Amino acid sequence: MQMSEFAKHNTVNDTEHCWIPMPDGIKLAARIWWPNGNAPFPAIVEFIPYRKRDMVRVRDERNHPFFAAHGYVCLRVDMRGSGDSEGHMPDMYSIDELADARHLIEWIASQPWCTGRIGMFGTSWGGTASLQAAISAPAPLKAIIANCATTNRFEDDIHWMGGALLTDSLEWGATLPAILAAPPDAATVGEGWFKIWQKRLQALTFPLDAWIENRTRGQYWRHGSVIHNVAKLTCPILAVGGWTDRYSNSVMRLVQTRPDLCWGVVGAWGHHYPDQGEPGPAISFQDLALEWWNHWLKDEPAKSLNWPRLRLWRREFEPPENRINKRRGTWVEIAQPATTESRTLYLSADQLLGQPSSESLALDLPNDLRHGECAGDTGYFGRVGGLPLDQSADDSRSLCFESAPLTEDFDLIGAAQLTINVARDRVEAQLVCRLCEVTPDGCSNLVIRQLRNLALDETLDTFVPYCAGEFVRYQIEFPSTAYRFSQGNRIRLSLGTSYWPLVWPVFPLALVRVMTGDSHLRLPQNHNAKLLSVPFPEPNKQPIQTTWKIESQGELLRKQLQVRNGQADFAWSMPRVTLRFPKLRIAISLETATRYRVDAKESGSARFMIDHTIEICRPDGTAKIESSLTSKANQNGITVEATLTTHFESEVIERKVWQFDYPTVANLK
Repeated sequence: MQMSEFAKHNTVNDTEHCWIPMPDGIKLAARIWWPNGNAPFPAIVEFIPYRKRDMVRVRDERNHPFFAAHGYVCLRVDMRGSGDSEGHMPDMYSIDELADARHLIEWIASQPWCTGRIGMFGTSWGGTASLQAAISAPAPLKAIIANCATTNRFEDDIHWMGGALLTDSLEWGATLPAILAAPPDAATVGEGWFKIWQKRLQALTFPLDAWIENRTRGQYWRHGSVIHNVAKLTCPILAVGGWTDRYSNSVMRLVQTRPDLCWGVVGAWGHHYPDQGEPGPAISFQDLALEWWNHWLKDEPAKSLNWPRLRLWRREFEPPENRINKRRGTWVEIAQPATTESRTLYLSADQLLGQPSSESLALDLPNDLRHGECAGDTGYFGRVGGLPLDQSADDSRSLCFESAPLTEDFDLIGAAQLTINVARDRVEAQLVCRLCEVTPDGCSNLVIRQLRNLALDETLDTFVPYCAGEFVRYQIEFPSTAYRFSQGNRIRLSLGTSYWPLVWPVFPLALVRVMTGDSHLRLPQNHNAKLLSVPFPEPNKQPIQTTWKIESQGELLRKQLQVRNGQADFAWSMPRVTLRFPKLRIAISLETATRYRVDAKESGSARFMIDHTIEICRPDGTAKIESSLTSKANQNGITVEATLTTHFESEVIERKVWQFDYPTVANLK
């Protein structure tokens, strides 16, 4: 679909920089796009910490001018302590951040150019901020769009999975301080830019410490997790996600818990807006969003929003590859999101059976630190490639249970649940669960996965009393998905005790034993699903004229796994990528390199290292931010050492060093 005739003939103007005052005196920096015509207009706001001046300027210019050309004032606001804004950001989703969002909405509504009807949207942090603003929403906030956002910060975020620490958390722990340490721009902020920067650097903290320290789903993680306050959601929500992104689990949960307020779309893509979605098929986010905004924000009576509650890309089997341009499958729609029925498969020896076996077996899981080599990325960072590979090698390092060949296609729609009896010989142990589809020739395709720290109770709130060798019954819910298992293929459940390099292992690895008996796998279905009745609009070129140039020193490089003397090494690097904005005379460059190592010997150890660099060139000088982090795990726990150095015109402005130790659960006092 091409840009509408209305938008083609309604060019927009923009204000590069505007101060928005907060009640405590801090000023937030905004860029504003203005529609042609007579004010007032409804407004749309995006509130994130990713530097409106340079870092995500390309993304901003794909979205905001499009909406402005259709009659909306659009604002992109830097959160306090980031970009061109004043103040300090101590952590994600701080009390100040949540309060700022509400004050921002009220300020916009009070302006003479605004009708008082406001929408809020964003991807990732911005989508989650929009969800948080929808809790007992300010009256002017009429609707939101949450793309690749999380409703549950402990279970469905970048930090933990089932109570197991993700290495993604460490990568983000090194990256976020570097973003916050980048300076405001003198051309927009004025002569006071350096003082704002100095204050920011002096107050800069290391949020990773809190992310690792809070290893149960207590108040720290409940804060900002809207799933615990769904009854207080008060404005319509369009939740958008992609199956390649871990955050996609939030979409179906939201629609199922608040079908009166929420609509959901989940495609095949990763951590992106849908128009940039890979794997495809991509869709036009701008046209989808415009239909949403026109319904909720325009003053004239809106037509009925005749949308199905859920629209899902139902995946099908395809040979696994590191990178796939377009997934196999089809779009389906669901008017009633609740599960209609389910199939139950029981664990027995190496089989998944339709009924419980008369014999109950105690089976030991293999301990293999190379389990996880086929995992790919979690999808959080939206990197090119990194999809799960053929799972056969990891299956050989696991305890597997397999169904008979399917006599007909089977659609899994919803969140599969594993109920299983497990014993362990150490306080802390991990259970890694993978659900795969296996072809007659043995190719194993990952459908969905979940982890569980067996030291935690079912709520993940507290550590349970430990009794060596005692069987404990666990209910483990997988993330939601939509997937068609093909006739003639098999369903395989694979269980392991570690998942490196995605997840930090716990040393030494525990002996984990499962009891079959009444242990079973429940696979939900929804027979209300039908083929999509109205196709999504195809992506169109946004913007029509670009203001930037992209220079790259090469594509992301993934180094093949190397195994020597019991040590397994893996690495990836993103060569220098530069965004140039010639009219502004600004360029921002980013570069990242990571290394992973695990010692597969009995004693065991693991190490993760990352170097991340941001360089910003502008007329008054060049700023460079270097962030390095090394984390080590062994039988005593995890140690983290991090260094962040900021330069301006080759002069060191600030250098910060952090060191932390995190003991194992057994060593906690």
